[in-house]
Amino acid sequence: MSARLPLLTAGLVVAAQMGLAQEGGCPAAPEPVLGLSFDSRYQGSDEARATVNPETEAEAEAALKPLDDFIRDLSVKLGSMLEQPAEDRREAANCLIGQIAQWARADALSDQGSETTQLTIGARLASFAIIAGKAMPHTTDYAGLDDIRGWLTRRMNEQMLFWEVAPPGAASGNLRAWAGLAGAATADLTGDVVLRGWSTWSTAYVLCLANPDGSLPQEMTRGKYALHYQLHALSPLVTSVLMLERQGVSLMDRCDGALDRAVAFALSDLDSGDRTRQITGQTQSFFDGTARLEDFQLAWLEAYLVLNSDPAIENLASKRRPLSFSKLGGNQTLLWKP
Repeated sequence: MSARLPLLTAGLVVAAQMGLAQEGGCPAAPEPVLGLSFDSRYQGSDEARATVNPETEAEAEAALKPLDDFIRDLSVKLGSMLEQPAEDRREAANCLIGQIAQWARADALSDQGSETTQLTIGARLASFAIIAGKAMPHTTDYAGLDDIRGWLTRRMNEQMLFWEVAPPGAASGNLRAWAGLAGAATADLTGDVVLRGWSTWSTAYVLCLANPDGSLPQEMTRGKYALHYQLHALSPLVTSVLMLERQGVSLMDRCDGALDRAVAFALSDLDSGDRTRQITGQTQSFFDGTARLEDFQLAWLEAYLVLNSDPAIENLASKRRPLSFSKLGGNQTLLWKP
């Protein structure tokens, strides 16, 4: 009988850990993704990463699907929580923290088996950290919150090391910006001043490379996808600047207002793409019949309006609300409203 006690005790511990995640009918999280490995979705000979390889793109999307599906589900739950009065949010917050904590306890995403995985994991870490941060004021699952803090700190320590040796192009573009956002959001959860400093450096580094007209040079190498990637880079850049501002670090004026210039360039080109075409020599994907501008690509407008209450941008955002992007934590209209 005594030989079985350790197993019985372990089972009770696991059950207790899952209890808060299942409170009020909250289901257990999906099976944690421990290992993740996939190759670039772009043609191997295309150094500008402007030509998609359909086969490797499909493989990458299949590898990421369980992870991205979980993030989308969490972001929807967060939006539902934020629609409730603050005093009624505990149950939903405990569900969010409990589900993420199950992945944290399994040390999810600890085996990143390719450089492409290491380059792109930042956006996913950012979403986990933002969602946990928005649930934090309302949860009573403090043990789960501590587990999440430890897990995200481990993943971000790995990211800080990786970006020191990352390929030069990626190190100056949107992927570095996403890693910077993951750092800002995790520092918001943990209070880690080293991580906050790294996030500040990473965000400022990408911003300060902006050309005088506001175009981001790394994104302008992407051929017909250049405007697409300018917008994609603004998602983490704008959100990081807002999160860091709220942590006592201001980047709004850095490098002659680089953020404002980058935003102005992108928004001025949404009607025709001509400014980007003149730089790249290619008609942009939004205007050549291969893609259309989606609302999620402008979800960062909500964070930007907190930083700069521009009436013209408010008008643009109002026509597309609610603006939502799972990698930014979901419904930005709810996340950043006053």
